Amino acid sequence: MAASLRLLKALAREPGAHGITALARELGLAKSTVHRLASTMVAEGFVEQDSGDGRYRLGLTLFALGTTVRRRMNVSAEAKPVLDALRDATGETVHLAALTEGDIVYLYKLDGVHAVGPRTWLGMRRPAHCTAEGRVLLAHASPAVRQRALGAGLQALTARTETDPARWALGLDAVRLAGHALDEGECEDDTRTVAAPVLDAQGLAVAAVGLTVPASRYTRKAQRQLVPAVEQAGREISRRLGWATDGG
Repeated sequence: MAASLRLLKALAREPGAHGITALARELGLAKSTVHRLASTMVAEGFVEQDSGDGRYRLGLTLFALGTTVRRRMNVSAEAKPVLDALRDATGETVHLAALTEGDIVYLYKLDGVHAVGPRTWLGMRRPAHCTAEGRVLLAHASPAVRQRALGAGLQALTARTETDPARWALGLDAVRLAGHALDEGECEDDTRTVAAPVLDAQGLAVAAVGLTVPASRYTRKAQRQLVPAVEQAGREISRRLGWATDGG
């Protein structure tokens, strides 16, 4: 792994294509070792090999990954003032989450004003299938992404976690129609979360706004107030990313 990363860095230092001999000299490795590493990276799309002279350069997979990271950074930057306002209006903990494989990862967290709040942190990963943020993102995802999540298994984290594949899939359809998802103890017994999607200019769900409260503060009255506030935050961030809400 370390040698592969060194190879990528060597290819990135100078534009254009690189030969095996030059790469081996720079990395201090045998040419056979560099050739093996490069071949593996070519197979994965991280490196491309010129069909004419056999030289190597960075591949488009890295460009795609970099674009994904850049998009998430843009989403976080555009979301920050909206999330700040949501926290100030509700006093509760607010997250911005993105889908990664079968999990969500928190890109942003803003603590609420109360002494008791959720036990979460920036960069924390949680299962997508039973979190409100994850189900919002899966509700707007392609069938292939949904199927991968289903294939990973619907592990029960609490007695409330939905583990029946058919009911789970129908639940995602309902979430998409509703415009929000509720986690009422499906991920943790003592927390409740409301989440809404963040859409980019193409209408793709690139993140989810989540607002999490302890179960003790989650009354029906609170739910009626929190759901529209979270939905509005999602719409506002989406508008900042170029999504036309009137064409939504």
